[in-house]
Amino acid sequence: MSLSSKQPPDLVPSPVNDISQLRWDQATFLGRLNHFSRITDPRLLLKSRRDVGAAQHLYHLAKEGHVPRGTTQTQLYHAQTLYHSAVHPDSDGIMHPMGRMSAQVPFGMVITGILLALYKTTPQVMFAQFINQTFNAFVNYTNRNAKSQTTNQQIGISYVGAMTGAVGVSVIANKLVKGAPPLVGRFVPFLAVATANCINIPMMRQGEISNGVIVLDKDGHQLGESKKAAAKGITQVCLSRITMAVPGMCECL
Repeated sequence: MSLSSKQPPDLVPSPVNDISQLRWDQATFLGRLNHFSRITDPRLLLKSRRDVGAAQHLYHLAKEGHVPRGTTQTQLYHAQTLYHSAVHPDSDGIMHPMGRMSAQVPFGMVITGILLALYKTTPQVMFAQFINQTFNAFVNYTNRNAKSQTTNQQIGISYVGAMTGAVGVSVIANKLVKGAPPLVGRFVPFLAVATANCINIPMMRQGEISNGVIVLDKDGHQLGESKKAAAKGITQVCLSRITMAVPGMCECL
């Protein structure tokens, strides 16, 4: 039988009316907690690229209103979760596992341990911040606004800037707390992380600050571009990244 004579897949109406609508109400705290706790689940990293591709294909079929016969609502919501966890919302491309939000906990634990262990000497700080900023730069690049052009030069400048800022703050802080109790010195890595985030993220996304980001209404209609919205969003990202580091770094003090 030739390929042209094969019948298309047997499709039926989707059991989910609108798969593009998230399962939980994002206007409530519990709704956001349910959604983000699932897309940041580290177990999703165990899914292969083929699994992600299958979820992506099913998600797009469901958006058109039809799915393969026998597809359940549970399978559709699982595909929705995997899609939002592993596929870039702007480019629709599958993201590298290390850059996904589901990688934050396992990779963050290892990096936090390195930062807390290596902070006393300048070579230790440089090595620890090299690991930390390389990971941060990769995450920021993977999750960048794909509609805003980011050049390799901008990526390089933001990476070097964050490295320089983090190492500089660590070296200066270590000198200032040399005579202080050991507990005080433990805050140096956190201070370096906070400084690096405040350098890395704005520099990586400077195109959004200069040109603005697309603003949509509640129905998804484009209203225009806003520099103010870009600045607000980037500020919130900086604060959230710093806040994310607090439990792991301060719990070990």
